[in-house]
Parts: sequence; C-alpha cells; structure tokens
Amino acid sequence: MKVLVIEDDPTTGSYVARGLREEGHVVDLLADGRAGLLAATSGGYDVLIVDRMMPQVDGLTLVKTLRGAGNTTPVLFLTAMGSVEDRIGGLNAGGDDYLVKPFAFGELSARVAALGRRPQAVEQQTVLTAGDLTLDLLTRKVMRAGQEIDLLPREFTLLEFLLRRKGRVQTRTMLLEGVWDLSFDPMTNVVETHISRLRAKVDKPFEKELIKTVRGAGYRIDG
Repeated sequence: MKVLVIEDDPTTGSYVARGLREEGHVVDLLADGRAGLLAATSGGYDVLIVDRMMPQVDGLTLVKTLRGAGNTTPVLFLTAMGSVEDRIGGLNAGGDDYLVKPFAFGELSARVAALGRRPQAVEQQTVLTAGDLTLDLLTRKVMRAGQEIDLLPREFTLLEFLLRRKGRVQTRTMLLEGVWDLSFDPMTNVVETHISRLRAKVDKPFEKELIKTVRGAGYRIDG
C-alpha cells in the first residue's frame, strides 16, 4: 500500500515510516499540515496517518478539508490526545480510526492493514460545473452557455483548481502551490495575470460573473 504519514515529531514520524517500509509499504513522510493537505489532496494514497497537533494546519482541519472536498482516503489519527472527547472529535471530523500515543507498532500496523482492506468509494467525476459552465477532464473541453471556450493549459489548470473547490476562497498562496507548484512567493503577479485572462474568457462574454475576488483573502468560483 501507499501510505502518507503526516507527523511533526521527527522521532515518531521516522519510526512509523521505517516500520511500514520494512513491511513493504510505500511511505511518504511530511512534517506539517499544509504540506500534508496538499499531498493528500493530490490523491494516490491508500491510507493516511495523521497527527492532530501540527504546524500550519492541524489534523482535524486537514481531515475536515479532505472530506469536504470529497476525498475518501481512510484516515488513522495517531495522537497523544486520548480523552473520550478527543476521540469523538477525531471520528466526527472524518477519521476512520484513532490510536493514542504511546502505541505498539504491531497494533498500528494491524490498523493500517485493516483500513487498507476497506473498499473505497471510487471517484468517477470527470465533469466539473459551476452554473452554466462545464469543464470536461476527459475531452479537455470547457463550455459555457453552449459555447466552447478555448483555454491555454495553465488557464485550464487554474479553472479546474477553482472548480474542484467551488464556493471556497482560495488564497494567492494556495493557487501558487496548487497550480504552479510553488511553495514560496516569487513576488510576481502571475496569479493576478492568469485570473484576469481567465475572466476575460469565462466571465466577460456572459451575463453572470462566476469568478469572484474576495477582498483581502483571494478568489472563489460560484455557481
């Protein structure tokens, strides 16, 4: 199986990753919630092992965000927060299992194996929509009000990114990381330029504006 471990404690993270690799699993290890969320969103993992207290994005927020986006990858919370309320909070956030530190690796391994055996919902969505706008991932066609819109590759990727997060504000940093794969701010207006170009094709020829600017926050697509 391919497992993503999101754990900010280097000792625990290395211990878990090494043990799972010795059992034949492919393991990625990340140390903060933001990086973990981006990796988990990309898909391709069979199980996620998530700590609750992490920098950037905490574990509960990470899992809630994934579930809100339709990501059904099984999640095992691995945390020192072991009260009944903590366990309930983790499961209510979308976690599938909950293991409290300190733990026995054999038990963690068995829980990971059990999660990996669970049938997952297969995401078949290949057409994204917002109002009268449709983006077909298979044909790479974008249509609005029956008219085909010709987008450049980066414009298509930007629109897809916004549509997958319809109704939620995407900050400049999120767009740089998700569309341009930049983990730092290059101090350019690349986001603003591409948003403007996308609007000129997707919004301006039509009556209703779909791409919104949220002042001081970022951009959101409605519909």
